[in-house]
Amino acid sequence: MTPFQFQRAADSAGAVQAAAALTGARYLGGGTNLVDLMREGIEQPATLIDVSGLPAGIEETPEGGLIIDAAVRNTALAEHRGVRERYPVLARAILSGASGQIRNMATVGGNLLQRTRCTYFYDEAARCNKRMPGTGCDAREGFNRIHAILGASEGCVATHPSDMCVALAALGALVHLEGAGGRRTLPIVDLHRLPGDRPDVDTELRPGELITAVELPGLGSAARSTYRKVRDRASYAFALVSVAAVLDLAPDGTVRDVRLALGGVAHKPWRALRAEAALRGRPANAETFRVAAEAELADARPLRDNAFKIELARRVIVTTLGDLTGDRI
Repeated sequence: MTPFQFQRAADSAGAVQAAAALTGARYLGGGTNLVDLMREGIEQPATLIDVSGLPAGIEETPEGGLIIDAAVRNTALAEHRGVRERYPVLARAILSGASGQIRNMATVGGNLLQRTRCTYFYDEAARCNKRMPGTGCDAREGFNRIHAILGASEGCVATHPSDMCVALAALGALVHLEGAGGRRTLPIVDLHRLPGDRPDVDTELRPGELITAVELPGLGSAARSTYRKVRDRASYAFALVSVAAVLDLAPDGTVRDVRLALGGVAHKPWRALRAEAALRGRPANAETFRVAAEAELADARPLRDNAFKIELARRVIVTTLGDLTGDRI
């Protein structure tokens, strides 16, 4: 591990000020991803600014939502009564990720900023545009069973690893940021980037910006939500495909509103806007769900080893929506 300096921030303003004054500084929350990458020599920050001691509360908003401080631990968020009762999709997504020990350490802000990566990212002998821009992507012709089928590029086919972010995308969460230029708010669907020709850049954060909180909008009393994850192992495995769904049905059984996001299929949490459009105003049944899933996956471009993900994603979308309506197939 390359030697580095360490500072502990007393507040968000102090953290931002320190980051602006130092070259090669990175924020440290729980360290479950960053420290791992430092051990591997992939990340080599000159200074770590510890923000794990910043406020870690969860507060109600006047609109019926929640403000979640970035330093809140994943386990604490999943166990929060308001999250369990009003946002079960989020609680279930968090509990689907990593191990209990990692969830106890990992912070909300850190979860949002974990690197999009695959096994080639860790392999120094492999070509990886994310690790070393311009070298190529060995995953495209290599073992690519877990890789992207949507939104990929010639430069990178890795998939975003977070379960929490998929649920937050479906919920329409907002990310509160603080940087040298002041404070701003960004929809979480705009936080992460597709790879394009710069797969080494994961997010739209400006230099030195700090995630201070995540805001969940209030949901209608009729809204129901859930999260389903399909993976190779029962625990501690990234998703092959996951689906976060928020569904609001009208009294006549039609879909009044719906929000869907997919994990394991793209370089970022994938908001399924085509499927949502195909569902709204339609009867909430298995046939409608199939049509919506097919619309979302029409542009999927599989690699040699992962064509199965298209059919798997279709089935998981249909099954997840069926869990919310009782219309199972």
